[in-house]
Order: sequence, then C-alpha cells, then structure tokens
Amino acid sequence: MFKYFQLLFSISHSELIARRYFVVNGFDGALTMLGLLMGFYLNNDAISLHMLINACMGAAIALSASGISSAYISECAEKKQELKELENAMITDLQGSAHGQAARFMPFIIAMVNGLAPLIFALIIMLPLMLTQRLPEILSYPVETAIAVAFCLIFLLGVFIGKISHSFWLWAGFRAMLIALTTTVIIYIISIHK
Repeated sequence: MFKYFQLLFSISHSELIARRYFVVNGFDGALTMLGLLMGFYLNNDAISLHMLINACMGAAIALSASGISSAYISECAEKKQELKELENAMITDLQGSAHGQAARFMPFIIAMVNGLAPLIFALIIMLPLMLTQRLPEILSYPVETAIAVAFCLIFLLGVFIGKISHSFWLWAGFRAMLIALTTTVIIYIISIHK
C-alpha cells in the first residue's frame, strides 16, 4: 500500500506541492494564532481563557476549512487538466490507470495537508491555554507561554524552509522569526494608538 501511494505521489509530482502547502499554511496558522494571542494579550481587559480559546479555535477551524476546500477545488481542476493533456498526447483513455487514480486521489491528499497544517500548528500553540483551562495550577502565564510556542514553531518552520532550500538553517529560522516579530510590533503599535 505504501509503495502504491509513493507511485501516485511520484507520477503526479504531488509531494513537492503537498510539502509547499504544509509549510505555507502551517506558517499561516502559526502567524494567525500569534496575531490573535498578541491582540488579546495587549488588550487584557479581563478576557477569560475560555473566550480566548474559542476565538483561537474558531480562527483555526476557519483556516482549516478554507485550506481544504480551496486546495481541493484548485488541485482537482489542475490534475484533471494534466490527465486530459496526457490522454491527448497518448491518444488513449487513462481513467483506469495509475495516472487516472492519481488525478482523482491526490487532490484529496493535498487538500488535507493544506487544511490540516494550520489546524495542527494552531492546536500546538493553543496547548498551554487548553492545559491551563483544565489544570489552572500547571502554568502561571498561559498566554505568554502560547506566544513563546508560536515563536518557536515559526522559527522551526523557517529552519525547515532553510533545509529545503539548502540555505543556512539558522539564518532561515531567524528570517521567519523576523516576520513574526514584525507582526507583533505592528499589532503593538496599532493597539497603543487606539
């Protein structure tokens, strides 16, 4: 079964697409959570942990649903077009072949990667909040801890991007952190000028 999936990924060139979607939407999820957390943190008008978790969860689910549906629609169209072009070049029907199965199956896999990446990253970032809600004594500063987790994940995504592009991993991680820091500075500036 694993070899069959490898074959489908290989003939459809979907591995690179899935990896790119994972990184891009994982980054979106982490940065969105960081933005929400910073917004709540800077305007701490006695907002409950429950409300913060609900807001973060709502954003994570919306990002996930958007990622799944948009990727599925676009990848279905792309894979159908690629299959049609291959059928025209070979002057044969490929619906029952491995190429046909890849054209039908890979959009679903890519869509799931695209949609689950931001949800997974958001849930990891929200973990300190959810743990504190269940066990209040476990963390004294759950929001600050969640913000630190977001920065760590964004740095690790940068490192991963550096490994993919064969550039210096530390510099790639710091570049990603710079984006996160810039985002937090903008949120801070906006919050103090309200």
